[in-house]
Amino acid sequence: MTKTLIITGGASGIGAETARRAAERGYKVAINYRSRSAQAEAIVAEIKAKGGQAVALPGNMASEADIVKMFAEAEQALGPITHLVNSAGISVRTRVAEYDAAVLANIFAVNVIGLMLCCREAAKRMSTKTGGKGGAIVNVSSIASTLGGRSGSSAYAATKGAVDSFTKGFATEVAAEGIRVNSIRPGMVMSEMTERRLQDPAFRAGIEASIPMRRVGEGREIADAILWLLSGESSFITGAMLDAAGGGYRI
Repeated sequence: MTKTLIITGGASGIGAETARRAAERGYKVAINYRSRSAQAEAIVAEIKAKGGQAVALPGNMASEADIVKMFAEAEQALGPITHLVNSAGISVRTRVAEYDAAVLANIFAVNVIGLMLCCREAAKRMSTKTGGKGGAIVNVSSIASTLGGRSGSSAYAATKGAVDSFTKGFATEVAAEGIRVNSIRPGMVMSEMTERRLQDPAFRAGIEASIPMRRVGEGREIADAILWLLSGESSFITGAMLDAAGGGYRI
């Protein structure tokens, strides 16, 4: 079966690593980005140089219109969508007493509602009830969803808790339609989102001391786990939450 994968937030971090490794495994890859056009195009060029097929597609996950357009353009460029990785996400660090309603609305719009709408569009195309041939979806959550997040990250953790709950419900709904849906929960991983803070030796030491494996993760480690969940090797797994966090953490 031809494998066509959309990766939201695919221009950087875990999404970018997943795009590269997916292409090596024979996937045609649509790399979504919001503002990192140069990075997305560079990954596309890299994949094409190795004989793969890829396209970079803009789209803000807080916009339903952008999401609908992205799926249509991906399908037009690469063929029927068979796989989806919802990797796009934003973070905010603030104490509850300092919450701003607009900021909260935006983080939920991107991390939760946008993800749910992407799943809607994927289900329309993958479901055997509507003529699809099935497929697999991985939602990128966070180990923060299990503990409420580190100090100041309760809002971010709440969005990831919502992702996990939705993943479970969605997986049950479409299991008989040939679609598998799972969630991966990374811990602290070196990426564009975290590297500035992790460059502080004291901060990094504190983070690593809280992780049983005593180190932060690497994007490739999460990408490989995602690709396993997408693959036929996990064919009897759906509605699962896979922790990829070095053993979790203590707040």
